[in-house]
Amino acid sequence: MSQKPKPSHGLAACPGCAEPLDSGDRYCGACGHDLTALPVAGPEPDRPTVAIGTPVVWPDAPPRDAGSLSTATQHPGDLPGTDSGGRDLPTLAVRTDGVPEPGAPAGSPGDGPTVSGSGDFELAAPDPRTAVRADLTAPVTPAPAPAPAPAAAPVALPAAGVCVACRAGRVDTDGYCEHCGHAQPRERDHVERELAGLAGAVSDRGLRHHRNEDAFAVSATTLPDGSPATLAIVCDGVSSATRPDEASAAAAEAASASLLAALPRGTHPQQAMHEAIVAASEAVNSLAREPGEDAGGHDSLRARAGGAPACTIVGSVVADGLLVVGWIGDSRVYWVPDDRTTPPARLTEDDSWAAQMVAAGLMNEAEAYADERAHAITGWLGADAYELDPHTAAFKPDRSGVVVVCTDGLWNYAEGAEDMARVVPPDAADRPLHSARVLVGHALDGGGHDNVTVAVLPFALPSAGTATA
Repeated sequence: MSQKPKPSHGLAACPGCAEPLDSGDRYCGACGHDLTALPVAGPEPDRPTVAIGTPVVWPDAPPRDAGSLSTATQHPGDLPGTDSGGRDLPTLAVRTDGVPEPGAPAGSPGDGPTVSGSGDFELAAPDPRTAVRADLTAPVTPAPAPAPAPAAAPVALPAAGVCVACRAGRVDTDGYCEHCGHAQPRERDHVERELAGLAGAVSDRGLRHHRNEDAFAVSATTLPDGSPATLAIVCDGVSSATRPDEASAAAAEAASASLLAALPRGTHPQQAMHEAIVAASEAVNSLAREPGEDAGGHDSLRARAGGAPACTIVGSVVADGLLVVGWIGDSRVYWVPDDRTTPPARLTEDDSWAAQMVAAGLMNEAEAYADERAHAITGWLGADAYELDPHTAAFKPDRSGVVVVCTDGLWNYAEGAEDMARVVPPDAADRPLHSARVLVGHALDGGGHDNVTVAVLPFALPSAGTATA
């Protein structure tokens, strides 16, 4: 999603001949157009993600209601069910008979305490009766071998060598159609993946950027008791970093691989998400190392010269009645219930200047996100990050719905939870890929100023009689 810094005149191309301009140009190198005579352009409707260059000490957030799910007055670590301190979380108890663990209080697994949101929407807090002591050395009861994860099937594209515009001309080796001259999209310009009935994801370059610096991964696996788990990871390259497209791709791949390895072993999904973000961070850090340098050679990282690749990350796991989210940066997760008469919710809090200003009570959301510093992020993956502080949260929705995992290329055009719910199709749970296409189309229709990536995961309540961990 990143792009090089804007010139002082605010133009990416010469108004006289459309030749690309570099930062600091006073005259066009192609036609000699005087750029200094142009009026200074105002801020764009949205801005690429950039990392804040120096640490910021933020004021304390004002008091809030303990049960509030409002993202306007709380920090990420305050979300219900969150462990943002990097502490180990308990592993899931492995059960194959649906019987509660010995010593657990009587009662159904689903009647635990709830945290009320706005209106009549409720997300249940993690049930302490299903947690086991965090003893990672204890033997685990053998469980049935997990079924192989279905592969994400790419959507059919035009036959290789056929123009995507006219569908008739042959594409030459230079990437242009010999019939109509249309430049062909690169591999990452538009990507779609579908897990039949389980998830759908779309990533698009947008209308203003020369390449797509977002990346995603969607997949599915099974827990030790045979119940399904679906996951989505979405990453967004940081504008001020080098090779942001490589950073986002490496992070998405590493996080997905970590989750697919941990969940079938019985690792609690929230702990698995934390470990996945750590794995993604290491994958991005490795891009900044000199050839042959090991993980401990931080002194010679190219990060010292400001050349460290960087990206944001956000992910979600839907497993056995749990909805788990994890993130660093300003990509988001939204909850949209199937029953649109009940309120939706945003389940993540941005690591950004705007979010911190709102959390501190210094600005309202409209004021903060209208500021030119709004999209400066305070947390990211990369060798030059201040510290690795993954945010994770686990919820137990009391109704069915869909989970929307996206970059700011989408939420810039549907920022509030209600705004997002209005553009999510009513049949999203049945057609997740179609819904992801609709959401990307909404961003493109709004201007497409940034790369756009969205994954849609349906959430269904566990079947009656199924134990929820």
